[in-house]
Amino acid sequence: MTQDYRISRRAVLAGVSAGAVFSALPLGSARAAGSLTVGFIYVGPKDDYGYNQAHAAGAAAVKAMGVKVVEEERVPETIDVEKTMESMINLDGATLLFPTSFGYFDPHILKEAKKYPNVTFLHCGGLWHEGLPDNVHSYFGYIDEAEYLSGIVAAHVTKSKKFGFVAAKPIPQVLRNINAFTLGARSIDPTITTQVIFTGDWSMPVKEAEATNSLADQGVDVVTCHVDSPKVVIETAEKRGLFTCGYHASQAALAPKGYLTGAEWNWEALYPSLVNDFKAGKTIPGLIRGGLKAGIVKTSPYSAIVPDAAKVAADAVKAKFMGDGFVIFAGPIKDNKGATVIAAGTMRGQTDIELEKMGYLVEGVIGSTS
Repeated sequence: MTQDYRISRRAVLAGVSAGAVFSALPLGSARAAGSLTVGFIYVGPKDDYGYNQAHAAGAAAVKAMGVKVVEEERVPETIDVEKTMESMINLDGATLLFPTSFGYFDPHILKEAKKYPNVTFLHCGGLWHEGLPDNVHSYFGYIDEAEYLSGIVAAHVTKSKKFGFVAAKPIPQVLRNINAFTLGARSIDPTITTQVIFTGDWSMPVKEAEATNSLADQGVDVVTCHVDSPKVVIETAEKRGLFTCGYHASQAALAPKGYLTGAEWNWEALYPSLVNDFKAGKTIPGLIRGGLKAGIVKTSPYSAIVPDAAKVAADAVKAKFMGDGFVIFAGPIKDNKGATVIAAGTMRGQTDIELEKMGYLVEGVIGSTS
């Protein structure tokens, strides 16, 4: 089940999608700010201009509340994260943990959650499902909404009509971003294509640079990515004179000539809200999801090189996301092999579980998931 989460003093808002079953899990009694210790764990460095930096900004917002925060960076998705969690629990007294990397969940968080039933584990990645320990929760956001908007902006500046996308792995969350970016672009110009190169893992700086250079050599003039740290991709693209759209956090400072906009996480809003609810002993759903309207994701400010027509077009769709909603994956949609993956008349909204199983690349994307 999926529950959208609105950034506010309230833990849960009404408005579950039709057919969804709401099941909230108790977080326990109220905690005073002075007695609460919260742990944040990152798979990479906190200053990576990407995934980890976005989470660290959220941790800083929690720290600014007067809550004790303990952090550890560069923790692999191995038994090492179990040791880090146990250290935070046993040595620092942490009762609320945010292990932020996708691969921390199974088996590591699930193992520790059974071992420490009085500690609450909130994992970033949307992997929660019924039947897990009561102290395990998951959160994630519909960042494909911001990706769709990036595609619209990019479509207004491209000359070659060829985009490049450097991605880590062909898992549903990554494919959803690639497809949304492409669909946004092709809503403006259906002749645009997106060439995808998968590096094989979340942090592969050499391969990311090689992929970006390869895309430039193939005539691509707009590049974006879904890797842990977009720094290498953005800097390499800037050197090659390409336009760029960022991811995770703003990389505008790295590409003053080519940066257009980007899809960012807004953990600075979500984390304090979750901690406040935890302190108050409120209930929080097992799975927390939300997009632009909920404030969990945001777009990077438009750079000076973005034309007014692009701003108008993107802002018009953004207003729909912020209002009654805009369906990115509305049929008919074909994959890049010609098969219909979403039939005409079918609307797969953000809470549709089928999107969590996405295993295809849409028409207009050049690349393979295998």
